[in-house]
Amino acid sequence: METELDLFKWKQYESEIILLTIRWYLKYSLSYRNLVEMMEERGLHMAHTTIMRWVHQFGPELDKRIRPFLKPTNDSYRTDETYIKVKGQWKYLYRAVDSNGNTIDFMLSENRDTSAARRFFKKTLTSPHNQSPRVITVDKNPAYPIAVQQLKDEKALNQETLLRQQKYLNNIIEQDHRFIKKVIKLMMGFKSFNTAEKTIAGIEVMHMIKKGQVECIHSYVLSAVQLINKMFGLTA
Repeated sequence: METELDLFKWKQYESEIILLTIRWYLKYSLSYRNLVEMMEERGLHMAHTTIMRWVHQFGPELDKRIRPFLKPTNDSYRTDETYIKVKGQWKYLYRAVDSNGNTIDFMLSENRDTSAARRFFKKTLTSPHNQSPRVITVDKNPAYPIAVQQLKDEKALNQETLLRQQKYLNNIIEQDHRFIKKVIKLMMGFKSFNTAEKTIAGIEVMHMIKKGQVECIHSYVLSAVQLINKMFGLTA
């Protein structure tokens, strides 16, 4: 993890302004050019490519730094993939929430197959705020049963873990996709898989904060600002 000094070194703008523009971009349905205009109204002149670089740099950093603050999720996984356009082609965003709608994890993938499903479940199990699943609810994608059985064979998943392939039970994750898709909509697709991955990481963090998944969040708006500033060493 980069230090605060490394992250903000040689930047033309104050760290608070950088985090403000990143937070707004990842939280609302705004384009980079919308943000340029909003900053100009405040007497700050910056190129849209500058904000874009900040988002690509800080999106993954937000994801790393939020993990220790996340409340535990429960052991009922609701898993699904949604489509994300990258360089004009559809890619697959694997996402899981628990039965209360809290985000368990996410992963952008080039493919929608057993290997991708397996990698996604392994990722969910590495985050300290997640429990090993008692039940995993998925749609009829045939890759899921194979991936789950492989993980059971490797002892990465408990043998007792139940896999349910019942699409109607997954309404909660399908509804949750909507926030992510809404924010991404104005982005007009991503130019590369790498930048898509970095940007989506930041969007997912803002969504988790909004859903109240952070231990120290009470009053959302002000506390979210304070939390992000604190994660980057900007508050006492």
